[in-house]
Amino acid sequence: MVVGVLGPRPPWLRAGAAGKHFPAAPFLPKKQVGGPKGFPLFLFPKPIFEEEDEMRQTSEAKKSLRGYYGEYGGRFVPEAIGNLLEELEGAFDAAMADRTFVAEMDRLLGEYVGRPSPITECANLSRELGGGRLFLKREDLNHTGAHKINNALGQALLAKRMGKTRLIAETGAGMHGTASATAAALMGMECTVYMGAVDVARQAPNVSRMKVLGAKVVAVEEGQATLKEAVDAALAAWIEDPEAFYLLGSVVGPSPYPEIVRTFQSVIGREARRQFLEREGRLPDEVAACVGGGSNAMGLFSGFLDDPEVLLTGVEPGGKGVEKGLGAHAATLCAGTRGVVHGFRTVVLSDASGEPAPVHSVAAGLDYPGVGPEHAHLRDTGRARYVSVTDDETLEAFGRLCRTEGIIPALESSHALAYALKRLPGMAPHQALLVNLSGRGDKDLDTVLSVNEAKAPAGEGGGVAGIQSRGLFYV
Repeated sequence: MVVGVLGPRPPWLRAGAAGKHFPAAPFLPKKQVGGPKGFPLFLFPKPIFEEEDEMRQTSEAKKSLRGYYGEYGGRFVPEAIGNLLEELEGAFDAAMADRTFVAEMDRLLGEYVGRPSPITECANLSRELGGGRLFLKREDLNHTGAHKINNALGQALLAKRMGKTRLIAETGAGMHGTASATAAALMGMECTVYMGAVDVARQAPNVSRMKVLGAKVVAVEEGQATLKEAVDAALAAWIEDPEAFYLLGSVVGPSPYPEIVRTFQSVIGREARRQFLEREGRLPDEVAACVGGGSNAMGLFSGFLDDPEVLLTGVEPGGKGVEKGLGAHAATLCAGTRGVVHGFRTVVLSDASGEPAPVHSVAAGLDYPGVGPEHAHLRDTGRARYVSVTDDETLEAFGRLCRTEGIIPALESSHALAYALKRLPGMAPHQALLVNLSGRGDKDLDTVLSVNEAKAPAGEGGGVAGIQSRGLFYV
C-alpha cells in the first residue's frame, strides 16, 4: 500500500478558507442560474441573480463563499442541477473526511495504478540542447497510460459510495474515457462515454479500448464534433438521468468539480515535489505542463504553489498560430476573455455573438474553448504564466523525444515538451525544468504519421519508410 498518496485537502480548498495564494473571492451570489434554456451549454456574458437581497451579504459571508478562485468558478446552473451538485459536494466532503475512503484510494493508486510514477531525467536531450536540465514526471507509465486514471478512480469510488451504478463521462483524446471505462469495470458499473465524432476517428485505438472494457461510446456529431461538444452531450445526458454519476475529466465545470478533480490529481504534484527533493536535494527552478481544461497542470502545480521560487508555466495549444485568430488555436488564457461556459465562470474563447468559438489543436485532448477557473486565477495573480506553442512545434517535440530518449509522448504532453525545447537553452546548466509527461503517445501515432505524410518533401514519401529514411518525425 502507498500510504498518504491522496493526502489531506489543502487549506485553501476547505470551506471558509482563503489560502496563501487564494484570497477570499469577491462577492458573487450563492444562487445562480443559467440562461433561459436551462443548463448553460453555451456562454452567458453575465450571471442572473435570483434574489436581490443576496447581493447585500456581509463581508464575512463573502469570505466563506466556496467554489471560487478569485472571480472565477461558481455554479451557474438551474436549481435541479444545483441540487445534484450540492449532494455531490456533501458526499465528497464526507468521503475526504473518512479514513477508510482515503485508505482505499491510496491502495488503488499504489496497487492498481502503479504509483508513485517516477521522475526521469532526459540527459541526452538536455545535452543536445545545452543550457538547463530536463526532467519528466512520468504519468505515461500509469495504468491506462495517462494521468486521467487518478481522477477517474477517485470519482468512481465516490460514485460507488453514493450508491450509483452508472457513470457518464466525456472525452477528447480518449484517455479520460479509457480511464472512466477502466474504473467502471473495476467497480462493477455501467459506463457511457461521449466523444466528438472527429475525435472518434483520430483516436481509434482508445475507442477500441473503451469498448473492450465494456463502455458504450457515443459519437457526437454536432458542432465541431470535438471535446466541447462531447461535454455538452455528457451534461445533457446527466440532466436526463440524474441518478447516474457524471465523471467529469478536468478541473472545469460547476463547483465542486474543479475542486474534486484537482484534489484527486494533486497526487502528481505531491509526488513530484518529494521525489525531486530526494533526488536533487532542492526544488526544480520551473515546472511546466500542457493546458486544455488543465487537470494535469493543476495536479502538478498544486505541489509547488507555496514555493514562490518555483516558476509555474502552463502551455496552451497555439494550433496554426494564435495570430491567425479564432478557429486556428485553443489558447484560451493567451487570447480569451471572461465569460461563463458549461456552468462556471472562467476565461473563454468566444465569438462575436458570445458563444464558444471554434477551436483547433493537433492534440484531441486540448481543443476546448474554456479553461479551469483556478488556472484563470493563477494567471491573473501572476503566480503562474501561460504561453502557447504551435502544432508544428508540438510535432517537432514529439519526434525529438522519441529519437533522443526512447519515450513516445502524447501529443498533449508534447506541447509542454515543445516549450521545454525553447526554454532549456536559455537556462543555466545548474537549473532544472520539470515537465509533466501527462500521457503516452500510442494513441497519436496515426495522427503523427498522417501529418508527416502530408508534409513530406516531394519524392521522399511520408509514410513510415519515408520518415525512417529522413531520420525524423516532422522537424
